[in-house]
Amino acid sequence: MTVTERHALEALRGPALNDSVNGPMDDGYESDGYGAMVLDGTEPLDVSHAGGEFQELTSELLGDFWKSTSQEVRTKRPDYRSFRDRSAKRTAAFSVQLEAMTEAYMAWSLNQRGASRRGFFDSDERRTQEEHQRCDGVDTKLLSVLVLDVFCAEKTSITVVPTDRYLTSALVRHGLIPCSPITPKVAITVHALELYHNTRQRCPQLSIQAYVKSLCDMHGVPFHNHRSRQFSIVLDVYLQILALVSNLVRQALQRDQPDWRLKHCCPACTYKLQDEPAMRFKMLFAQDGNDSLKRVATRVLDGNLDDTGPQAATLPTSDYTLHHEQYLTREFVETFASDRQTGPSIVDEDGDGNLCAERWKNMKDSVTQKMWSVFDETGAFIAVCRHGFCLLIADMVQSGEQSKYALAVTSKLLDAFGSDLGGGYDIGCRFKTTLASSTLGEQARSLNYTSLVNAFHGHAHNRLCQLDNLTTYVEGLGLEDLEGCERAFSKSNSLAPSTRYASIFHRRQAIACYFEHNDEMEVYANLTKFLLNNYKQALDLLSNGRATLEWLMCELGVSDPETFKLWLDEERVYLNSLLREPVEETLQMEYWQRLVNLAGSRKNLETVLSTWTVITPGNVASIRSDGGVTRKAETKRRHAQENYEKDLRAVQELEGRLGITRRWVPEDEEWQAAARLVANRKYQRALDNVERLVVSRIFELSKMNQSGTGYKLRKHIGKALQTRSAAIRAALLQYNTAAKALGRRALEFDEVVEYAFLADFDLLRDTRQDVSTRPWASPTARLAMNMFFKLCRAEEEVVRLNVEIRRIATYIVDEDRYLRSCEALYRDTHPALAHQISRYHSIRSRFTSLHLRSLEKISRLPGFSGTLIPGVSLSRGRGDSASVPSRVPIESVLSCPSACTDNGEEDVDEDIDEDLGTALEERCEALEHILSVTTDA
Repeated sequence: MTVTERHALEALRGPALNDSVNGPMDDGYESDGYGAMVLDGTEPLDVSHAGGEFQELTSELLGDFWKSTSQEVRTKRPDYRSFRDRSAKRTAAFSVQLEAMTEAYMAWSLNQRGASRRGFFDSDERRTQEEHQRCDGVDTKLLSVLVLDVFCAEKTSITVVPTDRYLTSALVRHGLIPCSPITPKVAITVHALELYHNTRQRCPQLSIQAYVKSLCDMHGVPFHNHRSRQFSIVLDVYLQILALVSNLVRQALQRDQPDWRLKHCCPACTYKLQDEPAMRFKMLFAQDGNDSLKRVATRVLDGNLDDTGPQAATLPTSDYTLHHEQYLTREFVETFASDRQTGPSIVDEDGDGNLCAERWKNMKDSVTQKMWSVFDETGAFIAVCRHGFCLLIADMVQSGEQSKYALAVTSKLLDAFGSDLGGGYDIGCRFKTTLASSTLGEQARSLNYTSLVNAFHGHAHNRLCQLDNLTTYVEGLGLEDLEGCERAFSKSNSLAPSTRYASIFHRRQAIACYFEHNDEMEVYANLTKFLLNNYKQALDLLSNGRATLEWLMCELGVSDPETFKLWLDEERVYLNSLLREPVEETLQMEYWQRLVNLAGSRKNLETVLSTWTVITPGNVASIRSDGGVTRKAETKRRHAQENYEKDLRAVQELEGRLGITRRWVPEDEEWQAAARLVANRKYQRALDNVERLVVSRIFELSKMNQSGTGYKLRKHIGKALQTRSAAIRAALLQYNTAAKALGRRALEFDEVVEYAFLADFDLLRDTRQDVSTRPWASPTARLAMNMFFKLCRAEEEVVRLNVEIRRIATYIVDEDRYLRSCEALYRDTHPALAHQISRYHSIRSRFTSLHLRSLEKISRLPGFSGTLIPGVSLSRGRGDSASVPSRVPIESVLSCPSACTDNGEEDVDEDIDEDLGTALEERCEALEHILSVTTDA
């Protein structure tokens, strides 16, 4: 590049550079020969005490080269360090300074108390003047950094006082988070980070790149990839500082014990009071897996797209793993991987024996053990209480929704909450068997754990399974549907786009932050609204349902409501009877078949014994020479004798089991009856199968058309009925084949599926039992039974709501008093910590007015039978809201997860973050050029 071209390029950079130059610049060698005359000895070099002559000389000799080095316009040298090395060094450097940065952040936050948020640059000048006045006479320094705020980005000077331990802590003291731990040149304001952090929790689709691009648009500058990388580093450090502050606050509140948050996450579930009525379930929760939050494996991002190879021998790991109190570690989950079946079970590995196995993929190990190798984490498995608070999270790793995740969650909850838990699961019927046969079985039985089926998914289960596990028929459950996981997943699914290609650390960070924010800002805010809506639902059902039930009972001629429970038991017995043939009939048909087999083997034996070999002069020579003919005849006779003896022993054994003293003959009535049974056996089996499917379909149709069933539930039941319709088609094909053999009428699918009631289904009258004559089979009886059990659940719901409402009212009072007392304890000795306790208090107290308003509405409901008078809490241990706080020594060093990420992300250019060593090397190279010129002269 010529000098003229270089000058033209410099002119394009902006007017700032042109202002310093009045005319065109040349190379500096032809404009003045003073440097050359000094080198050849013509002119002496004047040296003064001020210095600078040598620098001017080299500037004249080197011309544009000196200008380029002095202006730090350098070509980027290749960097042979790996991304892992740079991340590890940056993490180690930040980790050393995190304690000082946390203290600086708390000091900055304290200074911001009561100040209006005018932005960094609006208040920086005033703050700098105050620091100069306060530090007058003290040796201070200025650090020049590029500050990125929400609406602008400028280079500014930050005051560094002697009390600042590090440059990073000096920046944090001004409300700035640096992206480099050693030589920070770029920093982002806390306000910009806080805006992104809060916005992303409300809109999880917002990625770092989209936010940084928005900032660049507002700043009027083009976007560069290294800006996103810098923002990611700063965000990790910022969240790490918040985690350390949170640890300090929990320590001051004496709430740093293991699993303290888990045991106190939901005040309605865990804040027990004195003199509460007994309830069957001390706590209700739901657990389920979701495959939306998958993460693409790093080997795929590196270009290895071979999905046919074996999966990784070990689980994906990271040097920097996020440890969060809600997250179950992979090591803990893997302890239940081989714990699925340790004892006898009625269900084998593929779910055979469970009537619902064919409808649920997560009941089949052949499906859940496999997952595309393109993913490492294949989803998330969570547990939530009935009010929506997230209890636990576990990553599903290189597999589907296996039982080990549910076992790990159940084990943790049993250890934390003890007895009388009720857990909802979409395959709760299968999980009940799995839990009983695992090492947790004895603990679950001793603690009276109950496995339940969610209401929404329960209607896709077999009817016989519904009678035992559906929420409508479980005593003590109330109106709870146990579908909290589905509601949580409907919102958390929006996290998927931003976590699909993230590192292990960032994926966990995003999930944990989202659920933590959701608990604090959404679930807790709507807690009393949840209680209000449930109370209204229960009261409406009780007020309207009782009159309806009395009218139905009068029409049915039923005087005692307990009759409906007996009807439910009869239905259970009836459906069980359809699963297998009567034992007496089975033995009689088997005996008849053995007699037929015995007659056939006897006839075969007699035929063999009566067969003679005729010898003539023509074949005598061949028979004598071929001894195989004789041996074949002898073998045939021996086999016929053995078959006869075998059939005779089978007949004798069955005669002993049936108590038959005289063997049946074809003329006997018993023989003929058994023959008819055998002839109809195939037909009856096909008929029983069709009846079972149609009965389940009719009962679910009654639920689908029932008043109060929502649109989504009807759609879900409709999909389940489509699956059942396919099963009915297959069963009808088998039935029509058997009916054709007996000369009976064949049935069409359209004819069967249009039956609405059992009384209209003529097919059922051809079976062994005419179910349409049962009192519980009529449409009126079905409606009455559903109404009765719903009224029972509504009464239980009112009892539970009265307990939970009083718990909330007591918790609000106790928690406010406790936090105010803790803040007062540290206000004099640790004002910065007291301010953080105040901020923690404000998170919950901001919703107190909403809770009080909802509680007031509940108290005015007609039929409200509870009380809003605060009770006395049973929990008075360390950190409990009803306890008396005491000052504790605050540790200066806290253990906390690393602030950096793993090596799963791409490296990006960081033009602004030049290492200090690189700058020194380049300056040394410039000096060597100068010395070489001097030597040559």
